[in-house]
Amino acid sequence: MTHREILDSAGQTPERLAPSSANGTRPKPAGPEVVDLNDAQRPVDLQAAERAATDLLTALGIDLDREERRDTPARMARAYAELFAEQPFQLTTFPNDEGYDELVLARAIPFRTVCEHHMLLFSGVAHVGYLPGDRILGLSKLARLVNHFAARPQTQERLTMQVAKCLDANLRPRGVGVVLEAEHTCMTQRGVRARGATTVTSALLGTLRSDPRSRAEFFALAGVPTSPAHS
Repeated sequence: MTHREILDSAGQTPERLAPSSANGTRPKPAGPEVVDLNDAQRPVDLQAAERAATDLLTALGIDLDREERRDTPARMARAYAELFAEQPFQLTTFPNDEGYDELVLARAIPFRTVCEHHMLLFSGVAHVGYLPGDRILGLSKLARLVNHFAARPQTQERLTMQVAKCLDANLRPRGVGVVLEAEHTCMTQRGVRARGATTVTSALLGTLRSDPRSRAEFFALAGVPTSPAHS
């Protein structure tokens, strides 16, 4: 039976080699494989969060005595708790019985997360693709994977790489491509106030990085007008 070390959601590097069968070929998996990507989350203390929100808003000079604002700290605490709540997620892969070897791409997956530098929202779409090897993935799992990693304070660069590395480790495809296009409110609503500006990041692994034709096909199908620099 093939032994497979799974990359966890913290991004630990897996062992790339697996035992071979007696004739020197790797045995093909016979059925679905399920990987649990759920983290042990720290408990949420809404009462402490509400007190902290009250202190923060008061320190910023916001009058909380007005009737419409009296419950604002509690609403703020619940809102952030909801933003950071990870949904249970298992990554299920299946044998590639038909030997499909062309690009699989899920385009324009919506996501939203919070910038870890200013704790302000950024949101956009993700284009995620892979060149199958021995296994394939249910398409809905590509969207679930993006939003699994987005359920925590993030940078766009890290989010891009987390999705790519997790797919590469758990699916073992011939290539992986991830492109994120997002608008950051920390840039559009404060500071430079560059409204309408978007940030594009990409991560390419395997054949999608090494082969120019495969890379160009991925970017063309993803609808990215020019190939951004590799993350």
